[in-house]
Amino acid sequence: MPYPSEIRKQLRRILPRVQKPGRYVGGELNQVVKEWDSVETHFSLIFPDIYDIGVPNLGIMILYEILNKRLDVSCERAYLPWLDMETELRQANIPLYSLETYHPLREFDILGFTIPYETLYTNVLNVLDLSGIPVKAAERTADFPLIIAGGHSAFNPEPMAEFIDAFIIGEGEEVINDVVNVYQTWKKSGLEKVVLFLQLSQIQGVYVPSLYNPTYAEDGTLTAVTPNSPSAPKTILKRIIPVLPDPPTHFFVPSIDVVQNRIAVEIMRGCTRGCRFCHAGMINRPVRERPVSQIVAGIEEALANTGYEEIALLSLSSSDYTHINELVQEISDKFVGKHLSISLPSLRIESFSVELMEKLKGARQGGFTLAPEAATDTMRNCINKPITTDDLLTTAREIYSRGWNTIKLYFMIGHPEETIEDVEAIVKLCKQVIGEGHKIIGKKANLHVGVSTFVPKPQTPFQWVAADVQESIYAKQKILRDNLRGPGLKFTWSNPKETILEAALSRGDRRLGKVIYTAWQMGAKFDAWQDQYQYNTWLAAFEACGIDPNFYIARTRPLDEVFPWDHISTGVTRKYLESEYKKSLTGEFTNDCREDCNSCGILPVFNDMRREHPGQLWLCPEVK
Repeated sequence: MPYPSEIRKQLRRILPRVQKPGRYVGGELNQVVKEWDSVETHFSLIFPDIYDIGVPNLGIMILYEILNKRLDVSCERAYLPWLDMETELRQANIPLYSLETYHPLREFDILGFTIPYETLYTNVLNVLDLSGIPVKAAERTADFPLIIAGGHSAFNPEPMAEFIDAFIIGEGEEVINDVVNVYQTWKKSGLEKVVLFLQLSQIQGVYVPSLYNPTYAEDGTLTAVTPNSPSAPKTILKRIIPVLPDPPTHFFVPSIDVVQNRIAVEIMRGCTRGCRFCHAGMINRPVRERPVSQIVAGIEEALANTGYEEIALLSLSSSDYTHINELVQEISDKFVGKHLSISLPSLRIESFSVELMEKLKGARQGGFTLAPEAATDTMRNCINKPITTDDLLTTAREIYSRGWNTIKLYFMIGHPEETIEDVEAIVKLCKQVIGEGHKIIGKKANLHVGVSTFVPKPQTPFQWVAADVQESIYAKQKILRDNLRGPGLKFTWSNPKETILEAALSRGDRRLGKVIYTAWQMGAKFDAWQDQYQYNTWLAAFEACGIDPNFYIARTRPLDEVFPWDHISTGVTRKYLESEYKKSLTGEFTNDCREDCNSCGILPVFNDMRREHPGQLWLCPEVK
């Protein structure tokens, strides 16, 4: 294994031959570099895509600050190199290394992957291979790093179970330290690796797939995922932090342009809206809010540490933040004259949202974004999105009349029971919106329409439904492409072939591990990139493994089917999800949780935590 000094020397030779060499040298403002021999444990956080996308990731930033506050831990970073750099690394026999100290990833104690979406799976395998680490967990001895992973895709960990030693289920702020502590104790003990796995399995929110075995029925459906060790828990309950800690304030300031150069502050976590398609809304319950003073102080410190001029106030439903008026007013007053751009995404479709954005100076530059998701009452009832056409048109009039030239609308097609008439209604609604703009500001009015295809996700009320088939998706997209034309209109859509892969992987079981491995061996990587995604390669991988992708994509599940993720608990009960699924079939709305407790199951899980933190504001009615 080459020394860091050797890697640096070789990089001086190869970096002039690749695009954006700044991706591969580190040295950013706010990176943390510790003397290698001064710490007990070496941890590397990895975003399995290129630097440009990974650097702004808020999850990586949060864990980086937490781990580097420990005197006994050094936390560094790595990203997947782009194709040209991968070729150079392989040809020069240079292993993938950390950006802080250039140590090969193979030399770290723990590698932690953030995997927010399924189309990163082959990238994870590529990172391991470039690092000289066996891709399959069963082939890694105690001499190799512990490989852990977290993120939204971990709520169905089974497709990647063959490659990951342990999954973090839920929120990582506290559990990451628990994992490090257990690892340190195990390493000093000199015991075999299975002991480490057993000890990790005792931490709430940690799933060790090697301690569980799946069984299947003759028809190919799953019958159970059960522990093969008496000490492994039957159900892994997600980790929840009861009180949101101070937000990170030492954001990386890269020397090259990345997708987002900004300060991101999470103002609250969780959502009470109950949209039935929304994975994030189900798995992030319950709602917890940061105090206004904590948010403002975090922004002030982050500005001093970075010099950034853009701030994003993040949440799943920003308008629902209890003190949103106070927060917006204080930010406007405190940072007036600073020439900051402040965004408040995920706003409700109502005039109140426009008033909020009006108070944020500089907010107009990026347009005004709304997500109606559907254009007919039938579909809105199905997905539990209680807005009306009048609501949207009234809001559009408010936006255009207050000086915004551009509105961005996001819709989804492929919802359960969707008809062609529901798709045609998107066209009609969009033309009504741009018509309002033309009436108010004339030719300056713009409407950007983005339409993605719905993918059923685990741990949601739609985990039972079939995904829309390609032929249907293409037909619906053709209607939209042919008709969403005219002055000021811009239309973008997702590739149905990419949607199909996501649909297969998101609800897959452990058998899909060999498909992922085979596709990667055949050259699949960067599957989230339109110009790199190899649809035919994936079809060939499914065929080579004797697995029909439609078993996972196009099949409606019976209500009593065992799911690959049934042993992973978000705290939201299957009974509640089933009830919401049945309501979607009859078009019955479920009220916002702030109005009525809908008994989703999260409160009993949270009881012990709220007793320990009685001063925290809990936003479920039963707790108030």
